[in-house]
Amino acid sequence: MHRTRHLLAGLALTAGLLAGAAPDVAAAPAPLETAATSTSYSWKNVRIDGGGFVPGIVFNRTEKNLVYARTDIGGAYRWNQSSATWTPLLDSVDWDHWGHTGVVGLASDAVDPNRVYAAVGTYTNDWDPGNGAVLRSADRGATWQRADLPFKLGGNMPGRGMGERLAVDPHKNSVLYLGAPSGNGLWRSTDSGATWAKVTSFTNPGSYRQDPADTSGYNSDQQGVVWVTFDESTGTAGTATRTIYAGVGDKDNAVYRSTDAGATWSRLPGQPTGYLAHKGVLDAANGHLYLAYSDRAGPYDGGRGQVWRYATATGAWKDISPVAEADTSYGFSGLTVDRQRPGTVMVSGYSSWYPDTQIFRTTDGGATWTRAWDHTSYPNRADRYTLDVSSSPWLTWGASPAPPEQSPKLGWMTEALEIDPFDSNRMMYGTGATLYGTTDLGKWDTGATFTIRPMVRGLEETAVLDLASPPSGAPLLSALGDIGGFRHTDLAEVPSMMFTGPNFTSTTSVDFAETAPDTVVRAGHLDGGPRVAFSADNGATWRGGQEPPGVTGGGTVAASADGTRFVWSPDGTGVHTGTGGTWTASTGIPAGATVESDRVDPRTFYGFAAGTFYVSTDGGASFTAEATGLPVTGPVRFKAVPGRKGDIWLAGGSTGSTYGLWHSTDGGAAFTRVAGVDQADTVGFGKAAPGASYPALYSSAKIGGVRGIFRSTDAGASWVRVNDDAHQWGWTGAAITGDPRVYGRVYVSTNGRGILYGDTAGTGGGDGGGTDPGTPPTGACEAAYQVVSQWQGGFTAQVTVRNTGTAPLNGWTVRWSLPAGQRVTQAWNAAVAQTGAEVTATHLPYNATVAPGGSTAFGFNGAWTGTNPAPAALTCG
Repeated sequence: MHRTRHLLAGLALTAGLLAGAAPDVAAAPAPLETAATSTSYSWKNVRIDGGGFVPGIVFNRTEKNLVYARTDIGGAYRWNQSSATWTPLLDSVDWDHWGHTGVVGLASDAVDPNRVYAAVGTYTNDWDPGNGAVLRSADRGATWQRADLPFKLGGNMPGRGMGERLAVDPHKNSVLYLGAPSGNGLWRSTDSGATWAKVTSFTNPGSYRQDPADTSGYNSDQQGVVWVTFDESTGTAGTATRTIYAGVGDKDNAVYRSTDAGATWSRLPGQPTGYLAHKGVLDAANGHLYLAYSDRAGPYDGGRGQVWRYATATGAWKDISPVAEADTSYGFSGLTVDRQRPGTVMVSGYSSWYPDTQIFRTTDGGATWTRAWDHTSYPNRADRYTLDVSSSPWLTWGASPAPPEQSPKLGWMTEALEIDPFDSNRMMYGTGATLYGTTDLGKWDTGATFTIRPMVRGLEETAVLDLASPPSGAPLLSALGDIGGFRHTDLAEVPSMMFTGPNFTSTTSVDFAETAPDTVVRAGHLDGGPRVAFSADNGATWRGGQEPPGVTGGGTVAASADGTRFVWSPDGTGVHTGTGGTWTASTGIPAGATVESDRVDPRTFYGFAAGTFYVSTDGGASFTAEATGLPVTGPVRFKAVPGRKGDIWLAGGSTGSTYGLWHSTDGGAAFTRVAGVDQADTVGFGKAAPGASYPALYSSAKIGGVRGIFRSTDAGASWVRVNDDAHQWGWTGAAITGDPRVYGRVYVSTNGRGILYGDTAGTGGGDGGGTDPGTPPTGACEAAYQVVSQWQGGFTAQVTVRNTGTAPLNGWTVRWSLPAGQRVTQAWNAAVAQTGAEVTATHLPYNATVAPGGSTAFGFNGAWTGTNPAPAALTCG
């Protein structure tokens, strides 16, 4: 299914929230009073592994195993060879500079490998109020210094997969170049990135715009100068490299060259026209500049493309495209050469979604090419590779597409593609969802099958929109942009699958029934709907719900305290109430209001819109306007306290207007502003501190002039900052919640760095909330069969497998007999076989283990004639 095309949509939505909530960097700080800092917290990611676009991978050319990756909104990372994990490098980015988590260019110094540079900034339009910067580090990204630029950079803008825009001279490493967007041209630093000046002799700023008619400024911005490449054969140590190439967003003038160390520049003669040069990679050993072209800027669009080779000595151009232009429906972008084997080149068809991306390889400089996969007899195909996603099983999206599609896909948005300059067998490439790699690439040329696996552990790139931590069941449920969300039974392990049945492209809201936490509801975006879903097993399995007319998006949704009723405020229409089937329009509350439930009284729901708080005492059928004087502008989020009827906390607002934290103890009739809290954007609750009766409060806030993640154990009378300057993660204003079972544990949302959780020293540093690995596998199971939809001659059924034992269930098989001649035609999330009436379903690698009390599910389509009765019994073992 076409999933990652929604990456931009989810992040643009988040960007809209950011634009409204960004703090005023010129505000005078208040005295630090109640906001003491705790140094006893440890921070980890809730493991998802990936979840977003990786547009750049950079290998250092002089030090083995020194590798960096950049993301479009989630910062930069450094590879750890010993653990095969990535270390995040930009967690110190603060709230005021949240845009600096978008990385549009990255450069590793070949002369001094300790030095690394990042060009940062997320949007070039007004979604990001700040300018871009170049960050420089002399300790491989452990610490940074910042050089502010007089213009914006666009790590999450169109064209972000082109590049690299930032480059270090391989001979005189004090010299760097930066290709700028928005008509700002080419820039240079001669003091190792401390200061920057425009290269006035470079006169083409790049005229190409993805959509000149776009009034938002997103698709209408100029792509600018998109890459810089040095010809290292034209320099010596300590002197500036003489020949430099630059790629420009201009279909008629895409490549420029300087032969005097950047003093003058000219259009490279004889070059092809009609395309954008996404990449320019130079093989100095053979004197060849390879270029990957597309007719669009990417990262997910491109209708045609070509690959060319330029001979630097003779000026001769040669079209070496691996397929004829007429046979493509995609552009080329990912481009790499094998430094150990000159003449070996690889290129990707980055925008080919259906049936899959394609990667091409040549060992003779482009004279002949082979493909990662080929059609045999259509629709069948033969792959040169095996794609093993057992470490990130959700990459299948739970899909079972018909050939020639496969699940998981080889990729999409494959604009980052790099062969290790020291090891011809290792290759890494980025996609819209993860970072893949192989360590036996050489098998490609021998005809043997090589293995591709996710090489992404430690790189967490989800945009988090909502979080919920129930009092029982899974410790964490998440609502995420672009990949829906997850049920985490173990914070230290990657879940087997995201929420499915339905798969939302982005989940905007998730809630559970406080006194019946097996009942969970979520809402989100999905082309064609349904955009609300219900679970009766704590989020393990789901069924799609009905929609009222006019729904266009997820909005917010709330479950009553006992799980018998739901209130939904979707995009596109008004607030509605229902019991999980049909919906009835609520009265007395405006469309677009944020809704929540009281955590004690199942008939009480709350709403907020434009400065007014609304209350319903009849299950959401009607609302009454209550408190006013609350923030009118900016995002507002509120929550009711578990176990305390009518106890509500509300956070939000905007700079230059009302902004802070409020508390009501009378069901929303009146709110009191919490003293000492300058600004607050989220509020959540966790287990009370030892000896305390009131839940611990958590907020992403500004208190005493300091921005951070704060905790209060005395109902807001005093606060302690639980993060520090090294752990800020840019913008954290979407969601926060404590854990009702573990005092001190707090889950924090980010816009691109995934879900962080912090533990005090007293919680043991966080064991991930899983089961004891030493417990013997003595789990037991039962299975339940349900027909979820039926039509003439066909049906869809779901089987839920539940662990009824006290230890993990390590593997399961379900058997049943179909009583009326039904036939299984297609299955997912299990290996299903049928012999006569007897059906056997066995776990797959990613859902073999089921925690005590937990469950997993698989489904199938079937055919029937006459009648379609359910099996008399199912056995599970």
